[in-house]
Amino acid sequence: MQRPLRAAAAATLVGALLGLAQVAGAASIKDGLKIAFVPKQINNPYEVTADNGGMAAIKEFKGDGKVVGPSDAGASSQVQYINTLTTQRVNAIVVAANDPNALVPYLKRAMSNGIKVVTFDSDTAPAGREIFVNQANAESIGRGQIQLVAKLMGNEGEFAILSATPNATNQNTWIKWMKEELKKPEYAKMKLVKIAYGNDDDQQSFVETQGLLQAYPNLKAIVAPTSVGLAAAARYISSSPSKGKVDVTGLGTPNQMREFVKNGTVKAFQLWDPGQLGYLAAYAAANLASGAIAGKPGETFDAGKLGKRTIGKDGEVILGPPTTFDASNIDQFNF
Repeated sequence: MQRPLRAAAAATLVGALLGLAQVAGAASIKDGLKIAFVPKQINNPYEVTADNGGMAAIKEFKGDGKVVGPSDAGASSQVQYINTLTTQRVNAIVVAANDPNALVPYLKRAMSNGIKVVTFDSDTAPAGREIFVNQANAESIGRGQIQLVAKLMGNEGEFAILSATPNATNQNTWIKWMKEELKKPEYAKMKLVKIAYGNDDDQQSFVETQGLLQAYPNLKAIVAPTSVGLAAAARYISSSPSKGKVDVTGLGTPNQMREFVKNGTVKAFQLWDPGQLGYLAAYAAANLASGAIAGKPGETFDAGKLGKRTIGKDGEVILGPPTTFDASNIDQFNF
């Protein structure tokens, strides 16, 4: 009889220790933290998904979350929201920056008032924040975009890039790595003819797509590393004579792109889960605001269902590698 009793006691002890560990993990985040998300633009479907992920995380750790931001993606359009949040003395601001430098003075003012600042999706200069939550390694995203479009084009022909805004940190970093990848000898027969900007506006991106096709009649592909631009380009090409002749790829959400994959306009595109990106950013902000971390390289923190995460060089935390979506797997995803 002693052995079963000992086993039961051991099981009880293990359960208790696990319970204590979970309580300790939860205890590292204070209750009632006020955390505000500031997206690039409030009505962007990608941003909405990311912000919803953040709000879900905040609910998990019993915080008070809200989303405020502009309807346009201009360089200085987020300033007034950051200033208001600073006046309101929220515990943390999580921002997807429209410009790497325009927000820095205002975010520094927020930090000087004790507010923790996390950037996600699109970074500021490091002086403007304590942690940057990145979708994936910027180099792998940029190089991956070229590798994908090259496969679609058969490594030959003219292509264009349809970007968001000229100052978007993430877009410009990815494009830099796209250009680096393009220098490899296997892409010698590919030519980047134009980088166009749709300013993360659906109609402008639609018109820019039309302009690219008119200006470059031999165009074989458009790469749009922005969800708004990708959907707009696909919509234009799906109802034009270019359908089946010009490949469209880039970064977008499965729900936005599903109809264009199904009708053959888009063969493949890439993205990470923006909801998980917002979720991770919220946990980073909460741990900062609770004093569990200071944003230093090598520190680790608990990120709920995403597990333990480590802060890297320059305060960067990486979500993970992007996924390639095509007709074979797109119905497995809903975001």
